[in-house]
Amino acid sequence: MPQQALQFLNEMSISVWQVRQPEYFPILEANTISLPETCQLLFVAPAVPTERDAFLFGKVLASMKLSPEQALFLPSSALEYLAEHKLTWSWFSGVPITELEGVKALSSPLLSEMHTNTQSRRDLWRQICSYDH
Repeated sequence: MPQQALQFLNEMSISVWQVRQPEYFPILEANTISLPETCQLLFVAPAVPTERDAFLFGKVLASMKLSPEQALFLPSSALEYLAEHKLTWSWFSGVPITELEGVKALSSPLLSEMHTNTQSRRDLWRQICSYDH
């Protein structure tokens, strides 16, 4: 893809895209998403967390002894492009779980629904604790 097109997508905060008719672009290679080695948790959800959701997300990360720098967001539609990684955790929020080999999987409702739902926060905590045993 030409550099100008990549820059345009970057300016629009589009980091993942899929060509609908790849037969028209034979020279286009399949794009893969490479995670930094420091990424321990992949947060998979339909949309980027809001500022309010980020606070709850940070509290959950802290309970797992992880920092926000060790976690990345990815929409579920981009999972198929995930390259080799060194993930420890995957957290599927409001989307179906996709098993990643060797990665501990968590599932929860959308973060926005968890603020007022104590039971969903408890269920998530139980999932986290289940991997400690």
